[in-house]
Amino acid sequence: MRYSVFLEPVDEPDFKGYYYAHIPALDLTTHGQGIEGALSAAQDLVEAWIAEKRAHGEAVPIEQKSLIAQIEVADALLRP
Repeated sequence: MRYSVFLEPVDEPDFKGYYYAHIPALDLTTHGQGIEGALSAAQDLVEAWIAEKRAHGEAVPIEQKSLIAQIEVADALLRP
């Protein structure tokens, strides 16, 4: 089974070089140092999360299809 992971850099001074890893199908987020660290943290989190769900007899969502899109917002809207 595969789950999509959306990565984005953490924008905090104490976490330079870290990335957030979002797993939308499971509504989970973690972080790690660098892309590989974030993906490794995501793998660990998903496996632990699935084990917990199974231990309680709960269903685990299966990702059907993943799409990533972007929208553009005018720069003028972002200025103070």
